[in-house]
Amino acid sequence: MAACELTELETAIEKIISIFFTYAAREGKKGTLTAGEFKELVTLQLPNFMKDVGSLDEKMSSLDVNHDEELKFSEYWRLIGELAKDIKREKVGKKK
Repeated sequence: MAACELTELETAIEKIISIFFTYAAREGKKGTLTAGEFKELVTLQLPNFMKDVGSLDEKMSSLDVNHDEELKFSEYWRLIGELAKDIKREKVGKKK
């Protein structure tokens, strides 16, 4: 990475990545989220965005495309994309 100051968006992206690896390092493989790590991350870091999701086990299962019972970063990134789409829909809906 460059030594210059990051933009607001670059900082946000870096934070998303940092949070994933912080939780992924707690148990199991260091580069993946176990079910426990996923639930902890969602509960502590996404309580407002995930409150209407329902079962976290079902959500993890839907994100776990290779069905190995862990989430790789690309699978976690799908969650971030889904949440971003929901937020965008909400914002666009409010403008009408």
